[in-house]
Amino acid sequence: MTTTLSPQQLAEVALAASKADQCLVLVEDTTGVNLRWANNTLTTNGVGHRVQVTVVSFVATPGGGATGSASSSATTRDQVVALAAAADAAARASGPAEDAAPLPADRATVDWDDPSPGTDASVLADFAPALGEAFRTAGSAGRVLYGFVSHEVTTTWLASSTGLRLRHVQPTGHYGVTGKTADLTSSAWVGGATRDFTDVDPLALEQQLATRLGWAARKVDLPAGRHDTILPPDAVADLMIDTYWSAGARVAHEGQSVFSRRGGGTRIGDRVAAPGVRLFSDPGRPGLECAPFVVAHASGNTSSVFDNGLPLAPTPWLEDGRLAALLQTRHSAGLTGQPTTPAVDNLVLEVEGASGSVDDLVRDLDDGLLVTCLWYIREVDPQTLLLTGLTRDGVYRVEGGEVTGAVNNFRFNESPVDLLGRFSAAGATVPAFSREWGEDYFSRTAMPPLRVPDFNMSSVSQAL
Repeated sequence: MTTTLSPQQLAEVALAASKADQCLVLVEDTTGVNLRWANNTLTTNGVGHRVQVTVVSFVATPGGGATGSASSSATTRDQVVALAAAADAAARASGPAEDAAPLPADRATVDWDDPSPGTDASVLADFAPALGEAFRTAGSAGRVLYGFVSHEVTTTWLASSTGLRLRHVQPTGHYGVTGKTADLTSSAWVGGATRDFTDVDPLALEQQLATRLGWAARKVDLPAGRHDTILPPDAVADLMIDTYWSAGARVAHEGQSVFSRRGGGTRIGDRVAAPGVRLFSDPGRPGLECAPFVVAHASGNTSSVFDNGLPLAPTPWLEDGRLAALLQTRHSAGLTGQPTTPAVDNLVLEVEGASGSVDDLVRDLDDGLLVTCLWYIREVDPQTLLLTGLTRDGVYRVEGGEVTGAVNNFRFNESPVDLLGRFSAAGATVPAFSREWGEDYFSRTAMPPLRVPDFNMSSVSQAL
């Protein structure tokens, strides 16, 4: 019989089994629970558990250090020994790595020996009954709810032959609810991120959807063009995440991004947004806490396996509208002459002096649009970070400071960097959830609502 090992044991066995010059192991223990519903009825639910092990081997070659990795689900000694052998073989078959650097060494967290706290169905013990009440409320009013919630807890152990023994527990939850009228001709969406579902009220979500579906009782067709547009925090998150992901220092240094300086180098120090705009990440931000050290499964434009375990600190990307930093590995920092500023798994946008909510921005808008949801966002031009995408599940006409009806959907073409230089009003920063990127990739954001006086709705979309 095979024996299941603890995550810490898996890491130590892999390190001992590797025959490479140096070795690093990531063990990720994830438990999860989810609910899905349609037509005001639960359809599926589930719980899951997986353990993923990544072994990264490092070998010296005449041309410099080479690296190789192997990753798979694993719980036994034989499985991780095989992964170590595969990573060793991949490293020896590789050429020198351009990002080669000494591995961080000899740092440990005091909770290394602790097990994963995990999650289970109890995290939804209050949410689920309240969801049932929301179903009854919606059904009695002729509305239909569809949606999905998920909660995961991933505990990561990072161990290296240089003495790293680091552990981090990451809870990640999200919810998304679509409301439709009984004839399915109108729809609205609300969603958000949560660490434990204690702050999620299904009845409040249903009421928010009811309000938006009520707005849609009157429908207005509008042409494409540049419209005075209010973007709520969730839609701003959609655009800012793309900005963040495009902020790689290496591609900027090589002249391939919106953050490249003409004539060479990066635009660090240049004004790229309005004064008072601050975009930053902070692993200790309350409610958005994330790993305080680098976790890199592979090397790329914004990550390096050699940087695994480097400590992360609060990092400003934009400061008072100026580009303060880019996503820097130690390798790209050497190319650009800038400090090493690795990616952090959260993002916050603030506008100095801004206050108020989406409702406050609506009250100040005489004629324009409230766009509640962006979708299918794709990059068109990296040099300007021009994005295209669609509106979905709720575009509303605002007249005289009030929402007066729903309008048709649009395709938009906008650069979020350009947008940060020309918005006309902003609200207070609050927790936000990107519908496009939050569910699978990046859920920890806080954003303000923004009013953009000339948001480019490039064409009318027939999407519902």
